[in-house]
Amino acid sequence: MIAIGEASRQSGVGIETIRYYEREGIVPKPARAANNRRLYSARDVGRLRLLKRCRALGFSLADAKTMLDLAEQGSDDCPAVKTLAEGHIAEVRRKIAELERLEAALQELTRNCASGNVSCPMLAELQDA
Repeated sequence: MIAIGEASRQSGVGIETIRYYEREGIVPKPARAANNRRLYSARDVGRLRLLKRCRALGFSLADAKTMLDLAEQGSDDCPAVKTLAEGHIAEVRRKIAELERLEAALQELTRNCASGNVSCPMLAELQDA
């Protein structure tokens, strides 16, 4: 059993984030030592690593919790995991399309900029929008 600082180091999850996950019921509350300090097992650290990986892939906290729950059940529910991942892929694609529209709009605005102008066409366009 290890303390929260070591669990944080081993999992890559910040101490405050670990505490947040515990408060919100995302991970079970850890065992406590006689001095009331949190004690984490290897399994606890594994849970934190799974959550960190899911979050690094951009999954929402709710979806990361669902993934953790599926892993904890040991059911290897591939169809459920696939459904979550496909939904996330669709959301990533939507965000990419939105960013591409944003990029095109910014490129159009900057193309209209000419150095030396007293009034900036980009600022005028932003004010009119």
